[in-house]
Amino acid sequence: MAVEAPLHSGLHGPLDYLSEQPLASGTLVRVPLGRRDVPGVVWGPSTGDDDGAHALRPVAQVLASLPPLSARWCDLVRFTASYYQRGLGEVAMAVLPPELRKLDDAGLASRIARLRKALARPLPAAPAPERPDLTDDQAAALAELAAADVPGAAPVVLLHGLTGSGKTEVYLRAAEAALASGRQVLVLVPEINLTPQLEARFAARFGGGATPRRIVSLHSGLTPAQRLKHWLAAHLGLADLVLGTRLAVFAPLPRLGLIVVDEEHDPSFKQQEGARYSARDLAVYRGKLEGACVVLGSATPSLESWQRAEQGRYRRLTLAHRVGGGALPAVRLADMNQLPKVRGVSTALAPALVGALAKRLERGEQSLVFLNRRGYAPVLHCTDCGWKSGCPHCSAWRVFHRLDRTLRCHHCGLTQPVPRACPDCGNPDIAPLGQGTERLEEQLAQALPGARVARIDADTTRHKGALEASLSAVHAGEVDVLVGTQMVTKGHDFRRITLVAAVNPDTALFSSHFRAPERLFSLLMQAAGRAGRDAAQAARSEMWVQTWHPTHPVYTALQRHDFAAFAASQLKEREMAGLPPFVHLALLRAEARTVEAARDFLQAAADLAAMLPGAGELLLYPPVPTSVARVADVERMQMLVEASSRPQLQRVLGPWMASLPALRGAHKGVLRWALDVDPLAI
Repeated sequence: MAVEAPLHSGLHGPLDYLSEQPLASGTLVRVPLGRRDVPGVVWGPSTGDDDGAHALRPVAQVLASLPPLSARWCDLVRFTASYYQRGLGEVAMAVLPPELRKLDDAGLASRIARLRKALARPLPAAPAPERPDLTDDQAAALAELAAADVPGAAPVVLLHGLTGSGKTEVYLRAAEAALASGRQVLVLVPEINLTPQLEARFAARFGGGATPRRIVSLHSGLTPAQRLKHWLAAHLGLADLVLGTRLAVFAPLPRLGLIVVDEEHDPSFKQQEGARYSARDLAVYRGKLEGACVVLGSATPSLESWQRAEQGRYRRLTLAHRVGGGALPAVRLADMNQLPKVRGVSTALAPALVGALAKRLERGEQSLVFLNRRGYAPVLHCTDCGWKSGCPHCSAWRVFHRLDRTLRCHHCGLTQPVPRACPDCGNPDIAPLGQGTERLEEQLAQALPGARVARIDADTTRHKGALEASLSAVHAGEVDVLVGTQMVTKGHDFRRITLVAAVNPDTALFSSHFRAPERLFSLLMQAAGRAGRDAAQAARSEMWVQTWHPTHPVYTALQRHDFAAFAASQLKEREMAGLPPFVHLALLRAEARTVEAARDFLQAAADLAAMLPGAGELLLYPPVPTSVARVADVERMQMLVEASSRPQLQRVLGPWMASLPALRGAHKGVLRWALDVDPLAI
């Protein structure tokens, strides 16, 4: 029985219980665990010693109204728990809807009956959808996809298409073919805010005609009741299409035939808490389990996926031209070194950029200006004594938000009013340092009098419906200049935007993180793709980049829109440096009340690892602080483990993780620890 055991209890595998009747694997039950009654999933007959049967506790209740989860679903959960070194019950329970875990059999039967009654009503009549003509690139890609997707083949296809080249239409046609053969389709997107618009595209295509299809979404923005309803529709085979974020990769689909991972390069597909799984990688594994075709789509594929395509492990299909024959935006660099130097000012807008924005305004066109930092300024400082608005609980600055005159820590959430004077010396002249989206919005409103400037970031879209309302205003032409963080640079189809500008991307150029150049290039390419999506305006579309380093190779490749050359150079650098995808990493993180406690625990863990078989093939680096070393008065340290192959790494990780709970007695200051396999952030 897979049940969720207490964290760090050492109970990672299934537990044995007594049942009066045989139970199929995948059956949901309720069982006693300690003093609690908890949900569980039958994981097959016990392999324990029958002599101990008298000590086993009986199953409390069988949720017989729900068909068992499939063996393939159980295999996916088993692989996830094994590869990412988490408890089997922890993973199984985490991927089930929270509402399902609370219900008894009678309550579940009632929910299923209501769902079947609701779905028994015919869908409202709608005209047959109009399908656009395919471009030559799209037709060729779909023909290759159809040829590869033969029964039992389970191909993995990397769809590399320029922004605006019509990748979504390829997804729609591939889904159409899968649905016509009686199979279900799973579509994964990286973020919740992309789900509604993609759902609308699929609903417009499949919601009408002679055979309308049922579409459900799965993401954390749903209410618990909605999430359970959609999950049941998928599991019972009543939903034809499931769209969702990373958690939807575990949606039980009895007839799964196609998996689409849109924007497959996006780091949001990697879970950062609990079982730190990659939904993209699990989608590929699930495709093999289900015999389903997997399509990974992106204008800027991850280097891992690109390398696998280069090696022939993935089939690469290319959409090399924009729909309608539109040109890609011309990339122009605003060299900030040419501006007059003003002491203490680093937030200026280049005159050339302001001029380009003004021309768009005169022509009635829209512009998008993005800065990946919310708030008004990242820090307040005193010009007399040098005080800065640090967080007392974190090793980070509190960000100045001018709208409500607060200082907020974006790590622990501490929010306080802006002080009237410097807390250290009493100087009333404390000033913002740096630039955030609030300040950028203010600067643009001043530089472009009369322009309708709007901002979209995590602060302006906090309330339900705010994001949809803001996006609707942009699409309706009620906004001249849109300011935002990276959340507005990917996936959106803004037909009226002809200019995109990146105000301060240089901070990523010299990051200590080896993935920083890849992420910056991807972000800028995705941002550029928001301009000129209407073929009639594409020829005059532009991408502006304000930079102090105009000759950097990242910007040179960006000007050529040459992802293949950029990827080749990055892969060569990583191979020379011994970095993924040429080596395989795991990161053990520890959190404690003191730095010494966290460091001592990690060092003791390293000593344990050194005694395990196969440890000689691994490289364990010394413990170091994380990039933000203290959050909410908790000190954080990490230790990197490197291996030349995945099997080498996995042979040691399993017994190593099983031995760590024994260290708790000698290291009482440690609050928690976690292992991240294939970490994205180091």
